Amino acid sequence: MAHDIQIVTEAELRQVVHLDLTTVDVIEAAFAALARGGVVMPPIMSMDLHEVNGEVDVKTAYIPGFDGFAIKVSPGFFDNPKIGLPSLNGLMILFSAKTGLVESLFLDNGYLTDIRTAAAGAVAARHLAPETVETAGVIGTGVQARLQIEAAHLVRPFTRVLVHGRDMGKARACAADLAASLNIVAEAVADPAALVAESQLVVTTTPARAPLIRAEWLHPGLHITAMGSDQTGKNEIEPAALMAADAYVCDRVSQCEVSGELEAALAAGVWTKGTPAELGEVIAGQKPGRTAPDDITICDLTGTGVQDTAIATHVRARFGKAGTIIQA
Repeated sequence: MAHDIQIVTEAELRQVVHLDLTTVDVIEAAFAALARGGVVMPPIMSMDLHEVNGEVDVKTAYIPGFDGFAIKVSPGFFDNPKIGLPSLNGLMILFSAKTGLVESLFLDNGYLTDIRTAAAGAVAARHLAPETVETAGVIGTGVQARLQIEAAHLVRPFTRVLVHGRDMGKARACAADLAASLNIVAEAVADPAALVAESQLVVTTTPARAPLIRAEWLHPGLHITAMGSDQTGKNEIEPAALMAADAYVCDRVSQCEVSGELEAALAAGVWTKGTPAELGEVIAGQKPGRTAPDDITICDLTGTGVQDTAIATHVRARFGKAGTIIQA
C-alpha cells in the first residue's frame, strides 16, 4: 500500500522555522528528555575524509512519546567555497515512530542543524550563564558564530558583543552583521584574552585542534559555551580550564569523552572530577549548574541526535501537510 511522503526545501523551511524562543524551548525539552531516560541515541557515525578535506556525521535518536524520529546526515566539505559551493549541506529524514515509514524529507542543506545548534547554545546560556550579561564574546566568524550570539541574546539580552577570529576582516564583518541584527554595540578584537576578560558569556565556534582559551583567562562570573569540538581531535578550551571551572557540563558525556573538550582533558590526564553533569540533568534539577553569580561555568556541546529529532518533529508540526507530497 502506498503512503505519502512530504518533501520540504530549504527555502520553504526558512520561511517557517526561525531561531526564536519557541525553538529554544523545543531543544530544551529534548535535553530534558535525555535526563528522564528511555531515549535511544546511538553513538554518532562520523567519517573524517582527509583526502578531500571533508567530514560526514550521521545522528539520530528515538524519544519516548514522540510520533517520529529523525536521521540527520550532515556533510562538511571545506574546499567547496573554492568552486562556488557551500561547505556545509545535508538533510533530515523523519520516520514514523509507530510504523518506521518515511514521513518527511527535509532538504535543508544544514539550515535545521544550524538552528538547532544555536538553540542549544541558548539553552546552555539560559541555565548556566550569569543572570546579567552586559558583554558577550564569540571566537569564530562564520554562520554559527552569528547564530550563537543571536541565540544567546534571546535569553541574556546583553548590550555589547566582541568578535575574535584569525582573519580580522572576517571578524569585522561578523561584528557589523551582529550590530545590525541585534541593534547592539559590536567590536572586532585582535586579542582573545582581552575578549574573555571583558565578557561574562563567551562562545567558541571554530574547528580548532589546539586550545583557543587558556585556563588562566578564566575569571569569576564567566560562562563559556564550547560548540566547535564535535569530532575526535578537535579542541578549543585548554584542558586545565575544565578542572578550574566550578561547573563543567556536557550535552552528552559519552560523546564529549570522544569528540568534545573532555576528550582532550582525559588524554592529558588532567580530568579527575569523575562523570560530569549533562545539560539535561541541570535543566531537570538533577545536577547543579551555576550555584552563585561568581561561579565559572563551561558547557561542552557536541550536538546530539535528540536535537535533530526534536527540531524535525517541530517542523513537521509547523508544516502539517505543506510542501511537496509524493507517494511511495
